[in-house]
Amino acid sequence: MLAPYVLGALGLLIVLFFAQLILIKLQRKKDFIWYRQMIVYKKLPLSRKRILENYPFYRRLSSKYQRQFEHRVAHFISQKNFKNRYGESVTDEQFVLPACVACELTFGRRQYTYGMLDTLLFFPEPFTSPTNNALHKAEYNPSARVLAMSWPDFLQGMADSNDNLHLGLHEFCHVLHFESEHSTNVDAQRFHKQHQLILRRLMDPEVKKRLDNTAFFREYAFTNQYEFMAVLTEYFIESPKQFKSNFPILFKCYQTALLYKDEWLDWTVE
Repeated sequence: MLAPYVLGALGLLIVLFFAQLILIKLQRKKDFIWYRQMIVYKKLPLSRKRILENYPFYRRLSSKYQRQFEHRVAHFISQKNFKNRYGESVTDEQFVLPACVACELTFGRRQYTYGMLDTLLFFPEPFTSPTNNALHKAEYNPSARVLAMSWPDFLQGMADSNDNLHLGLHEFCHVLHFESEHSTNVDAQRFHKQHQLILRRLMDPEVKKRLDNTAFFREYAFTNQYEFMAVLTEYFIESPKQFKSNFPILFKCYQTALLYKDEWLDWTVE
């Protein structure tokens, strides 16, 4: 016969197991996570910290969120392979800046390291894709778990913070979108749920009419559903004020998909 303390321990484990199931179900239904960051301890070396400190998103954050962001950037770097296509050494900028862009996009999520991405591969210019022999500035290969990018075009996307053309944000959204269709974690499933709501909103005649009349989103957004979400990402981060004013419901859906706080966005851009 089991000792009373063993029975008590088993009972506690059973209670915790069912409590976890209930919590997961509630998070999926109510679109929240009960915690997003439990521990913060990783730091960047000084040379990389200086690059981080000049990153606009980091500079807008409170000291609490700056510590979290640095931890996430450092952890992202430790989890991924960074390579230059032709063998050159990877610079500190090539480690830090893509990690900053990636972590800015997932800052509201618990799962922020892009589990379906292993390698970032940098090219010195646009490259020919082996999948379609077309010239690409960037391409995500989910089978190889590789995100390839033209480094000059990545930097160009960062240079103008309000033109709604940001190669890094665009491509990292593609990774999140793929994850949302193949993962069961709460963050991925919330992204998928809100994506479906956005697609349904696009079928609304009034929304379609406003999209046509305003021409707010650039034409490339309507290539397919994946490009639409990627373009929405660029507008959400770079022009949140205009986005929310023109399409408040679409904005709310996307904000919920990322669980993004208003204070993390730059509302000064007109």
